[in-house]
Amino acid sequence: MTEQHTLGRRRALQILAALGLGGLTGTLRAAEAGAIGALVPGRGWVSASDAACEGDGTPLQFIPRTAPDPDPLTDELTKYPKCPYCGMDRTEYHHSRHLVHYDDDLVDGTCSIHCLAISLALNLDRGPKAIYAADFGAEGGVKPLILVDNAVYLMGSALKGVMTANSKKAFVSEAAAKAAQDEHGGTLGGFDEALRQAYLGMAQDTMMIRRNRAERRKKMMEKT
Repeated sequence: MTEQHTLGRRRALQILAALGLGGLTGTLRAAEAGAIGALVPGRGWVSASDAACEGDGTPLQFIPRTAPDPDPLTDELTKYPKCPYCGMDRTEYHHSRHLVHYDDDLVDGTCSIHCLAISLALNLDRGPKAIYAADFGAEGGVKPLILVDNAVYLMGSALKGVMTANSKKAFVSEAAAKAAQDEHGGTLGGFDEALRQAYLGMAQDTMMIRRNRAERRKKMMEKT
């Protein structure tokens, strides 16, 4: 590595630290230490390599890339098992998952409204035919999907969030949402307000997620 390159990386680390983003420097330090790889959404942990492979490049929307789907709700968790933006298992996070069906029949099945917000921001020229959220108040096993137009969101409660510090849970029943509010606090609102809060919290949530993943990478390096 050249002296200029080394100084450039050192300067980048100093800038991130000065901005209070020290947790974001894990990737740079890992690269300096030998580039152990990265967690690629939809593919899992991929070792660092100079070889090109399918899925390289950014942004990562629609990875793994899927064909247009006019009926996304049929076998939804089988067809869209992993969130394409963070790689999380949507069956494990069935209670917070979302799904957007765009007007060209492309589909993004996400783990949360946080990742749904990313999808909507990256696909500005695609109009959503429909957006669905898991009904957190439903009984039984896997929570069913409901249209967000019919959902009441409980926001900022003590219930744990997914990919966010500010949880946002969708309910088809307003009575169930109010009961959860009585127990866990928070405020009630519609999808538009929940999405607005997802965007407003994106910077803080992204820094939190990056810190968590940097810690995971550090632990993996310590085991090797």
